Amino acid sequence: MSTKSQHKSVLFGLIAFAAVIVIVGIIGALTIDNEQDFIQGQVDVTEYRVSSKVPGRILEIRVKEGDYVKVGDTLAILDAPEVEAKKVQAQSAENAASAMSDMANAGARQEQIQGAFELWQQAKAGLEIAQKSYQRVQRLFDEGVLSEQKRDEAYAQYKAYEAQEKAAKSQYDMAQNGARSEEKRAAAAQVNRAKGAIQEVNSYIHETVQVAQIEGEVSNVYPKVGELVGTGSPIMTISIMSDMWGTFNVREDQLNGMKIGDTFTAFVPAFNKELQLKVASVKDQGSYATWKATKSNGQYDLKTFEVKARPVQKFEGLRPGMSLVIKK
Repeated sequence: MSTKSQHKSVLFGLIAFAAVIVIVGIIGALTIDNEQDFIQGQVDVTEYRVSSKVPGRILEIRVKEGDYVKVGDTLAILDAPEVEAKKVQAQSAENAASAMSDMANAGARQEQIQGAFELWQQAKAGLEIAQKSYQRVQRLFDEGVLSEQKRDEAYAQYKAYEAQEKAAKSQYDMAQNGARSEEKRAAAAQVNRAKGAIQEVNSYIHETVQVAQIEGEVSNVYPKVGELVGTGSPIMTISIMSDMWGTFNVREDQLNGMKIGDTFTAFVPAFNKELQLKVASVKDQGSYATWKATKSNGQYDLKTFEVKARPVQKFEGLRPGMSLVIKK
């Protein structure tokens, strides 16, 4: 091959290499310029945990994960024998308090009233005799037959019987009237206290049967039948499927069009469909959240915000955990 031909081949190769570089550069520039930013989030749902106020052993679980429950459906039954024992104690205390209250309201027994009446009558008879004796002694004293000493002794005996008669009358009146009003109120208060204890125990017994407070889907069941659960320990989690939203972590330079009340479109890969969402809240995630330095020398940082948005319309089949994609 001649030298001239070799030069042409080399020149052609250089031109071809340069053309390839230019084409690759143009394609790369176009690709970079047209590359879209994506913000990915996920579907979240409101959940509440089912738990009991009293410790007990799981006797029965009537639902399983994935079941849809309505308000009032029985979810689980616990065995708490200690609560039943406390109910017996509370009922016994109420019975005793009621008996004391009845006794205070009924007053003394008829036999006690009759006995007090007889003592009063006895004291009255003694008073009549003492009064008559004193009157006779007084007449004799006035006639000068008896000394003043005898008259004073008769008068003292008369006054003693008079005081005795008054005391007997008071005892009879007290027996008739029964307990004082303060004692009756105290007895009634004891009854109310015992009834309150029974109500408290009944509320604990009610806690041994766990029912659904809000309709939703059983997402998690934690203990097994026969296991012990403590006070407040979660038994299961219910997802309120009617209350879903999308959660996105968005840099502040991408928040345009995402203020509260704004609507935007998100892509749902699970259904290959788009979903209209309305921003419900925007919250700063704090210094621990992901940030991005906009300058190599760190002049300022971009913070991340948590954006929650709810579907504008019901989207059939949407499930917690599904991905949502926003194209910026």
